Amino acid sequence: MNSLVDIVVFGIAGAVVLAAVVGLLLVAGRSLPKGALGAVCVALLLAVPAMAASRTLSGGVGAGGAFLVASAAVVIVYAAGVALLPIVTRQAAAGRGVAVPSGLRITPATAGGGLLVCAVLGAAGTGIALLIG
Repeated sequence: MNSLVDIVVFGIAGAVVLAAVVGLLLVAGRSLPKGALGAVCVALLLAVPAMAASRTLSGGVGAGGAFLVASAAVVIVYAAGVALLPIVTRQAAAGRGVAVPSGLRITPATAGGGLLVCAVLGAAGTGIALLIG
């Protein structure tokens, strides 16, 4: 049960921070340095699984369980990013003066690739937690 709580807490916290970063992008996108938001997103996608894995490891669970918790927390953040994608796409199209793409959908290949990236980020976060803790 403790692992499920860690997944929910760190996943939702990461999703909220991601939504705040996307909101910042939509409001002040052109006045920010070009790579600033990308760096924040990378830091977020490494910090969330590292904190989730660290918390799980401190509870006495092994590295395998910490990897699963970290990966699941990143999946929640990924789902929030996918949910916010149409908003960002519309804003980007409006800013460039081009038509909004119609039928923006996630394909099974994209979802599978996203889950693979989540697993890699979960492994990286678990590695960070093992090195720090």
